[in-house]
Amino acid sequence: MTIEVCVPQLPESVADATLVAWHKKPGDAVSRDENLVDLETDKVVLEVPAPAAGVIRELMVQNGATVTSGQVLALLEEGAVAAAPATAAAAKAEAVATAVDAAPSKGAAADKLAPSVRRLVEEHKLDSTAIPGSGRDGRITKADVLAHMAPKPAVAPAAAPAATPSAGRTERRVPMTRLRARIAERLVQAQSTAAMLTTFNEVDLKAVNELRAKYKDRFEKQHGARLGFMSFFVKACVEALRRFPIVNASIDGNDIVYHEYYDIGVAVSTDRGLVVPVLRDADAMGFGEIEKSVVAYATKAREGSLTIEEITGGTFTITNGGVFGSLLSTPILNMPQAAILGMHKIQERPVVVNGEVVVRPMMYLALSYDHRIIDGRDSVQFLVAVKEALEDPARLLLQV
Repeated sequence: MTIEVCVPQLPESVADATLVAWHKKPGDAVSRDENLVDLETDKVVLEVPAPAAGVIRELMVQNGATVTSGQVLALLEEGAVAAAPATAAAAKAEAVATAVDAAPSKGAAADKLAPSVRRLVEEHKLDSTAIPGSGRDGRITKADVLAHMAPKPAVAPAAAPAATPSAGRTERRVPMTRLRARIAERLVQAQSTAAMLTTFNEVDLKAVNELRAKYKDRFEKQHGARLGFMSFFVKACVEALRRFPIVNASIDGNDIVYHEYYDIGVAVSTDRGLVVPVLRDADAMGFGEIEKSVVAYATKAREGSLTIEEITGGTFTITNGGVFGSLLSTPILNMPQAAILGMHKIQERPVVVNGEVVVRPMMYLALSYDHRIIDGRDSVQFLVAVKEALEDPARLLLQV
């Protein structure tokens, strides 16, 4: 029985997708739910699983093509068995190739690959040692493999020696990824639509640092995650949003929509661009759950395995430029949200406390907001509330 493998139903906000890479070719046997092809949308990379076990009969769409919901990608012969190797020599050659791929020199690198990355490398018979890794500690991500497999731009033929007075002044033209193009579109939309303004403050993180130092070992043992700064900032923002609900609102036409829940987006940088996975109902999450979720989302973001549901929605966003060394910035709104908090580098600076000059770990905070619905008073008081909660973390437990 022939089965059509189709593009899954895309969300309403996603019009089409780009076929990035096939993992199977005609004649290959597949198992049910085995990933056949990767599709890149404006937001995430989607995997298309095999609807049944069988053999790929025909590929209807090639790499790089634009596809839409329901479009037929391939034909699958259900229950069929892949043809055996044509000759014993071919089988022997395949065995030798397999043995080479399994050599110890490559095995060590393969052990560090995530399952989805390892599957890509094995399916396409790639040398993982030749793929630059952009993940933590140089690990190879799924996006790294896809970039390695992408067609390389053609190299122009060399000109005659007499026509090369500017040797070395080369240029390279690379199309934007769909995610990068979407980011560009949304940033321009935010700049041209919202009446965006930024207010600043600074926070003394001495108390937070002392809490982290005192409880970091016990916290990690109990929760299986490091006690970082993000959980404190998420909790501080939730408490400030409770006090100033307009900062948690958005504009829909001529209406102001007050969100009576707290879905906090945490911006994550990847080699494909910035994505913002969302902590749903962050007010109900504990510190341990927040830290584990942030780490898990960051890992999935760099592997390109976030789902659309994990990065859509959100009522307020936190972005941390401090991890890259930024001392101060004016973050751009994540539309249609009305505000975004920018964290920055922690730097020891002299400050006056109780009439004395002391050295404290200080961070500049920036709140960009849509002045169409948020007044200056509310934005400043919101940022002060965040500052006070972080400088006296007991407020986060007592909600005062």
